[in-house]
Amino acid sequence: MDEMRPTSGAAAHLGLASLFPTGLQAVYAECRRLYPDQVNPLQVTAIVKYWLGGPDPLDYISMYRNVGCVAQDVQEHWHYISMGLSDLYGDNRVHEFTGPDGPSGFGFELTFRLKREAGETAPPTWPAELMQGLARYVFQSENTFCSGDHISWHSPLDNSESRIQHMLLTEDPQMQPVLTPFGQVNFLQIVGVCTEELQAAQQWNGQGILDLLRGVHVAGGPWLVTDMRRGETIFEIDPHLQQERVEKGIEADGSNLSGVSAKCVWDDLSRPPEDEDDSRSICIASQPRRLSDKDTEQIREALRKGLEINSKSVLPPIGGQRQSHDRPQSRKDSLESESSAAIVPHELVRTRQLESVHLKFNQESGTLLPLCLRGRLLHGRHFTYKSINGDTAITFVSTGVEGAFATEEHPYAAHGPWLQILLTEEFVEQMLGELQDLSSREETKLPKEYSWPERKLKISVLPDSAFDSPLQ
Repeated sequence: MDEMRPTSGAAAHLGLASLFPTGLQAVYAECRRLYPDQVNPLQVTAIVKYWLGGPDPLDYISMYRNVGCVAQDVQEHWHYISMGLSDLYGDNRVHEFTGPDGPSGFGFELTFRLKREAGETAPPTWPAELMQGLARYVFQSENTFCSGDHISWHSPLDNSESRIQHMLLTEDPQMQPVLTPFGQVNFLQIVGVCTEELQAAQQWNGQGILDLLRGVHVAGGPWLVTDMRRGETIFEIDPHLQQERVEKGIEADGSNLSGVSAKCVWDDLSRPPEDEDDSRSICIASQPRRLSDKDTEQIREALRKGLEINSKSVLPPIGGQRQSHDRPQSRKDSLESESSAAIVPHELVRTRQLESVHLKFNQESGTLLPLCLRGRLLHGRHFTYKSINGDTAITFVSTGVEGAFATEEHPYAAHGPWLQILLTEEFVEQMLGELQDLSSREETKLPKEYSWPERKLKISVLPDSAFDSPLQ
């Protein structure tokens, strides 16, 4: 990074503590508690501070040598600690000062533990760039991270050929929360994971996968130390983990994956194609209607709520305003429409009950249908497919979801291009039996058709090419 340079952590050990901002002193004090013999750690410093127009939100990232713990089989590693996501100054130069009772700034700092390679005498500095990138996301989106969150990075964290290409977040096992005059600061640790481990976290939950990683020494161990040279996933190291822990975890706890971007489309089979009001003109005509701002926010809010562990599954009313004050602040969901301007006024888009529908998915989306049914609907939750080719959305809801416009009497309902499908537990069990082949890891011959005439529902799994044309 052009705007960062390693320096000594002089501020951490100078006796003139009164010259340093109170918030900064508090974080330094916690670092000194953990590393009393490293009063002058190597530190990456933003040359031009963020509050002076610099590009890097973190003022400092301190890097410590951690000897590990023989008793717990924790290997020696480098420990990185950020300073800047919390309020270091208390004078509104970066964060709005809100008093001592709430979170300080965003309420947390980031940490990272990287395995120390043999012969290394100084910590690599690339983790500082990674942490700055995550901090920029937080500052720009104004959304915080939480323990258990997963971050899809899709690139080796150190720009090498490593399989460690994504991240999970958890509480740092050694850093304790600190109270400052500007609020509380927690310490969230970044944990590097492989693609297969990220996918398991998405389909089950992050905390469950973190627990599995803690139990495998080479995958992190008790303190979740990231080894960029790790060449095997935990499921390759112990093949029983997928079936015995992840699959059973989804069965018992449900899935935290509440939606995906997908290749999908839906047809209303209730009316003949020549009917001008047929929903096909909404879903697949050359000029489809767009989701309105309120519809898009409802999907986002529904998905956000679905990501919260143990939260009651609720879809906010269509006409209601977003109630963000009664839910913990968390990161935005990734399924956002880049263009949500409505072609027609929102109040003119009526909710319609449909008699019969045909759902079409590509193979990747279709393989998630059993997870949607087993991991979400059987646990009283909802699941949304958001089209990557437009603003079409398909939300499956269970009878336990409040605020849905689909009902048991009218299980198929559409609001503009957003279709909701309410499935009873009995029907979900029936569908799972017939969709079981979609869970197979073997190559599936397409197209595949599934039909429930008595329910007036049809599902097709089609090759990707079927979704290339806007008129599909």
